[in-house]
Amino acid sequence: MKNKILGLFSLPERDLLRDLVYRRLWTSILISSFGAQVTMLALPLTAALLLHASATQMGMLTFMEILPFVLLSLPSGVWLDRVRKLPVYVVGEIMISISVASVPVAWWLGYLNMSWLYVVGFMIGVVNTTAGTASQIVLTQIVPRDRLVEAHAKNALATSGAEVAGPATAGALIKLLGAPIALLADAILLLTSAVILRGIHVNEVREPRADAHFWRDLKAGLSFVANKPLLIALALTVGGWQLCYNAALVVQILFATRELGLSEQAVGLSYMGMGVGTIIASVYGSRISRNIGPGPCMVLGVAVCGLGWGLLALAPSNNWGIAAFGFMLMCFSIGGVMIFINFLALRQAVTPEAMLGRMTSTMRWLILIPAGPGALIGGWLGEHMGLRYALGFAGVAALLLAILAAKNPIIRGITVLPRLSKQEEMQQV
Repeated sequence: MKNKILGLFSLPERDLLRDLVYRRLWTSILISSFGAQVTMLALPLTAALLLHASATQMGMLTFMEILPFVLLSLPSGVWLDRVRKLPVYVVGEIMISISVASVPVAWWLGYLNMSWLYVVGFMIGVVNTTAGTASQIVLTQIVPRDRLVEAHAKNALATSGAEVAGPATAGALIKLLGAPIALLADAILLLTSAVILRGIHVNEVREPRADAHFWRDLKAGLSFVANKPLLIALALTVGGWQLCYNAALVVQILFATRELGLSEQAVGLSYMGMGVGTIIASVYGSRISRNIGPGPCMVLGVAVCGLGWGLLALAPSNNWGIAAFGFMLMCFSIGGVMIFINFLALRQAVTPEAMLGRMTSTMRWLILIPAGPGALIGGWLGEHMGLRYALGFAGVAALLLAILAAKNPIIRGITVLPRLSKQEEMQQV
C-alpha cells in the first residue's frame, strides 16, 4: 500500500526533474519567482499609492526598466559569449536583491521619490539584460536541445506555483507592512536563489579565440539573426506583442486601484489569476505545441492576450469589472506562456552553441525595441484619453498582430522544432 502511495508522487522515468542539476535550477526559479511576485506588485503600488504617480509616470517607470535592453543587449551578448554564464546569473540575482532593498531604505530615510524608483527600475533592467540572457543560456547547457520546449514548460510551471500563492501573499505583506517594506521579502528570496544557483556545476570551458574582436563579433551576431528568416519572423511577432503588453501593463495597476477601487490585498488576490493561467498553459502548452506546431501555438497565445485586454477595456466598474480584471490576468499568462515556451525553444534550437550569447541578446534587443514605445503610448493614452483606451489599444493591436502572424508562411509553417545539423552545431562564429 505504501509503495502505491509513493508511486502516485513519483516522477516518470524520463522526467527532467529527475536530473539533479536541472532540479536545482528549477528550485531556484521557483524561489526567485515568489520574490518577483512581490516586486511586480510592490514597485508599481509604491508609485501609484504612496507617490501618487500619474499614468505618464507609470509609463516612464516601465520604460526605464526596458531602456537597458535597448542600450546594452548587443554588447552584453558579445561579452557573454566570452565568459562563463552561470556566475553572471548568480551575481545578477544578488544585484537585483540589493536594488529592491534600496527602496525601503530610501523610504525610511525620507528620500523615496519617483526618480529613485526610475533608478531602481533601470538597475533591474540592466541585470535582466545581462543575467537574464545568461540564465537562458545556462538552461541549454543543462537540458538537451530536443527537450527545450519541455524544459521551458516546466520552468513556467515553477513560475505558476509562485503566481498562484505569490500575489495573495504579496498583497497581504503590502497591506500589513506597506509596499516599500514588502520589497525586503523579494531581496531575501533572491539571495536564497543565488545560494542555490552557486551549487550548480556546469561544464563550460571558455577558450578565447585568438582572432576575437568586439565589433566584428557584435556584427556577426546581428548578421546571424538577419540571415535566419525564422528568427526575423519570431522577432517581428514577439516584438509586436511586447508593444501591446507594455501599453497595457503601465495602466493595469492604475485601472485596478482607481477605476475598480481595489485595495492592495484585493489586487494581490486578483493576480492569482495569472497563476491559474500559467498552470493551465504549463500543463497543456507542450501538448498544444506538439499538436498544432510551435508557430501556430505562438499565434494562439497572442490572440488570447488580446482577448483579455480587449474585454477589460469594455468591462464595467463593478464586480463584473473585477472579474474581468482577473480574467485578463489569466488570459495574459496563458498567452504569454504559449508564446514564450515556443519562442525560446525555437530560437535556441537553430543556433550553434558558440553563437548563443549573441543570438539571445540580439533577439532580446529586437523584441524589446517596441516595448519602450508601447509603455509610453500606454501611459499617454491612459493620462490623456483614459485608462480604458490604453487597454483597448493593446487588445485591438494584439488581435491584429495575431491575424498577421497567422498569415505569415514562416510562422504558420513551423509545425515541428527544427534541429541543427552536426556541421552547424560545430560551427564557430
